[in-house]
Amino acid sequence: MLQNSNISRTSIEAGGQNQDNQNQESHNQNSQIQDGHSSAGPREPSFLCVCLNPTIQKTLVFSKIHAGEVNRTAQWRIDVAGKGIIPTRIFTQLGERAVHLTQLGGPNRDWFLSMCAEDQIPIEWVESDAPIRFCTTLIEESEGHATELVEESHPVAPGTSEAIIARFSELVQKTSAVLLSGTVATGIVPGTMARLAEIASKAGARLYLDIKKQDLLECLEFHPLCVKPNLEELAQTLGIPYDEVREETTARRLVAETGRKFYERFGTYLVVTRGAKSTLYWDGRQLCEQPVNPVNVRNPIGSGDAFGAGLARILERGGSIHDAVKEGTRLGGLNAAQLKPGSIFP
Repeated sequence: MLQNSNISRTSIEAGGQNQDNQNQESHNQNSQIQDGHSSAGPREPSFLCVCLNPTIQKTLVFSKIHAGEVNRTAQWRIDVAGKGIIPTRIFTQLGERAVHLTQLGGPNRDWFLSMCAEDQIPIEWVESDAPIRFCTTLIEESEGHATELVEESHPVAPGTSEAIIARFSELVQKTSAVLLSGTVATGIVPGTMARLAEIASKAGARLYLDIKKQDLLECLEFHPLCVKPNLEELAQTLGIPYDEVREETTARRLVAETGRKFYERFGTYLVVTRGAKSTLYWDGRQLCEQPVNPVNVRNPIGSGDAFGAGLARILERGGSIHDAVKEGTRLGGLNAAQLKPGSIFP
């Protein structure tokens, strides 16, 4: 994977003048946003949010966790979550039209769907025969810590990727924007995300990416309007050790250099979140910074996904990249203030 990422990174850095002109033209046509300002008028967007690794999220709250001992709590909850569910939930809470596409299987499939219905999350799915994974958040209030325990996915059945592509091809005809998010389950055919990006591009839907590594690199050629990794994911994608870019100066240099290349070659905005630190992004001309709003954090899980929803929502409504980053920051903060993951309301 690292070798492939390096090859793709070289192709990003190479690029000729003809390719740059072609990609700038594509940016003009697809986004109508230049240098952080919008020439597009207001419109009613519709969002197709895709994640191929569904999750049931268990959240447990403790005053303090004692390692090596039995820890009991009466404060816990279970929700549907994951990097496709969360933006869909946020969009619907904001009154936007959105639908989530994923694969489902196993004994908890109907339970998952019932929780989606309870949250009024529109969902489309294909049968994968793969039991839905659980992820668990341990919140330790006395320390202000949230520890995430992530299960790897079960393998999906053969043919699942093709079924997803077929369903996506139908749904994308009725949407103006596509969000591709998260990792893919074991057994999903490599390159599936890139195929979805290509289909979206041909259908005229604008593309937003919250993915990493090879999936991200392969999707860039389809000119996403915006990509939103966190700093660690960006480093992983480019084959750079995270410890080498965590310091402020190196982080800024990385985002500036990569953001300029993405914008010039693909017409793509790069927005990089950094948890409690300020967000860094390239607006087409320069490196910009958006501070994180102070908030009483209850549960940070899903804040990056809420950020991505706000980002896409404002850009789809004709706003500037600056306004979009501000809205993403606002929604990320609202999410962090809730115990329920991936929600701006209690």
